[in-house]
Amino acid sequence: MLRRLIRHPRTQAVFAWLLGGYLAVVSRTTRWTLLGEEHIEAILGRGTAPDVAAATAGPRSGVIVGFWHERLAIMPMGWSHFRPRLPLLSGVRVNVLVSQHRDGRLIGDVASRFSLAMVYGSTSRGGATGLIMLARLMAAGEHVVITPDGPRGPRRKAAAGIAHLAALTGQPVVPLGAAVSRARVLGSWDRMLLPLPFGRGAIVVGPPIRVPRDGAEAMLPAIEAGLTAACEEADRIVRGGAAPRSAMA
Repeated sequence: MLRRLIRHPRTQAVFAWLLGGYLAVVSRTTRWTLLGEEHIEAILGRGTAPDVAAATAGPRSGVIVGFWHERLAIMPMGWSHFRPRLPLLSGVRVNVLVSQHRDGRLIGDVASRFSLAMVYGSTSRGGATGLIMLARLMAAGEHVVITPDGPRGPRRKAAAGIAHLAALTGQPVVPLGAAVSRARVLGSWDRMLLPLPFGRGAIVVGPPIRVPRDGAEAMLPAIEAGLTAACEEADRIVRGGAAPRSAMA
């Protein structure tokens, strides 16, 4: 009975509303640092979009952003501070790929509170269809965000979809790391961090990782290393490591 109540759509909606409100409070009481925005600016400022197979030409192509699933509760908050720092992102939709499972729907309801759009699907199940859908969004100038070890893991092990999307579109993977100084580690498969208020937060944009059209899966170790390095740098900053003055939000 209790399990059925927890899984009921109305219960899930109430929980999503409460969690979204809690994260909004945490976001406003956190002192944020942004590091590495020049990597995004360099990609967005290139001027022309790469060719995308089977997609019509559009405005400047969107970018592919990746981060580890364990930082999913932190990233939307950081994004709300991150976006104003990059005028090139103004007015451009950012799509977060989440699963169609009820957990994905819950994540979508929470993240949409932070001006993020949800795309429900997968790059593994029905992979070709999912990749083409994301490539078309990017060809239209929209950005795509993927947690390549989600939704079920293994932790910090990237599935091939993110590399195949980069190879298809000709766009690099931009690794993001997020950290807060005050958080609880949950007992989930990914050891997800639940942020607490009144701490320091950091978003780190790592150097883009280019993926050749042939041999995309060979780049997965480099993608994993890039995402992990961005997380470790964000962790270092919130633990008191010095960040460049220009990076302080």
